[in-house]
Amino acid sequence: MAIEIINPYNGKKVKSYPKIDNKEVKKIIDQAHDTQKIWQTSDFKYRSKLLKKAGKILLKNKNTYAEMMTTETGKIRKEAIAEIEKCAWVCRYYAENAPKFLKKKFIKTDASKSYVTYQPLGVVLAVMPWNFPFWQVFRFAAPALMAGNAGILKHASNVPASALAIADIFEKAGFPKGLFATLLISSDQVKTILKNPKVAAATLTGSGPAGSAVAATAGAEIKKTVLELGGNDAYLILADANLNQAVKACVTSRLLNAGQSCIGAKRFVVVEEIYEQFIEKFKAKMKAIKIGNPTKLKTEMGPMARFDLRDELHEQVMESVKKGAKIILGGKISKRRKGAFYPPTILVDVQPGMPAYDDELFGPVASVIKVRDEAEAIKIANDSRFGLGAAVFTENLKKGEVIAAQKLAAGSCFVNAYVKSDPRLPFGGIKASGYGRELSEEGIRAFVNIKTVYIE
Repeated sequence: MAIEIINPYNGKKVKSYPKIDNKEVKKIIDQAHDTQKIWQTSDFKYRSKLLKKAGKILLKNKNTYAEMMTTETGKIRKEAIAEIEKCAWVCRYYAENAPKFLKKKFIKTDASKSYVTYQPLGVVLAVMPWNFPFWQVFRFAAPALMAGNAGILKHASNVPASALAIADIFEKAGFPKGLFATLLISSDQVKTILKNPKVAAATLTGSGPAGSAVAATAGAEIKKTVLELGGNDAYLILADANLNQAVKACVTSRLLNAGQSCIGAKRFVVVEEIYEQFIEKFKAKMKAIKIGNPTKLKTEMGPMARFDLRDELHEQVMESVKKGAKIILGGKISKRRKGAFYPPTILVDVQPGMPAYDDELFGPVASVIKVRDEAEAIKIANDSRFGLGAAVFTENLKKGEVIAAQKLAAGSCFVNAYVKSDPRLPFGGIKASGYGRELSEEGIRAFVNIKTVYIE
């Protein structure tokens, strides 16, 4: 069975690609394993040169890659170009900083010499999602390759062109053939790959069930994993917040990539003192978003990535309404638009037991929850099985910092800004949002052997 690209803007089939069987997969893993053994002996200067070249290739062809993403996922052109530029940034960041991050650390002990050295693990499997088809891969691949590992990619089934383009970028940059490879396979082939003794570790960004499946197999094989799963991020809007600033950040975060971001804001927890003002401004700004053709630069939101995802989101909205939530904006699928569009939607009177409160709504739907005060806002924010990101909006920066640093249960907590990833900062979650960290110094050490050397 082939892997197909369906353009979510018009529902038309663009292209299909044949899947490869387990025999071919084994050959690719064997080559990655053999190539990695040579690659790990190379020095940082050489690796850095190649990674910087990969970054330059990304920038030179950013319009081509952006168009590819738009066709496969419906991502608007402006966001697609920004994604490619961010990938080039992460390449430069690790090319420049990997030698420092992985430098031998000498420690004074009873030995004549003792130190910690960071050695690559080997071949790392990456199971990646469609929502940021280039960024999700490069934020793993740049540090992994700089650390001396090889990478094999099982990308989402609706972005095969992006998956193949990424492997081609590394090859054009001069990386050894087979060091980074894309596998056009089904999800049910991942288990076999994880059981292959030549695969040392795995990283997955995606849904909770997918993460659980990978973690279970990797655990049985005693192989390290890093998981970045879903989120139900809460944004706290306190009584002393700058409402214009807060609303702008909230709308940006909720509608980025048509609402299809793990770390996008999902629940908006607003103290009752400014609730009506927030709703008025929030609704107006959400309503004003320009929806349309994702290839046009003036478009602010395009379609969702697939029709089935759009329909699943609508079912979550309807189930929440059935249980007592109210729609004050959107919530209806337009019959005029051919694509997988879902309108910016606001739900209020959201309570525990509703999908809009308990689950991740992966699309342009905002759940607004009114609370009495700051203490209840924090309690509601933490009342989730997820823990990826959170934000608090307040003019009292000292108070905001205390809430973000000490009181919110999430991997990334921002004050007066929407949550986003940055190569310089560690990224990841807790609870059902996963474990381990990507990016920064922590990210490059995710797939290394932190080895102690002791000389008497």
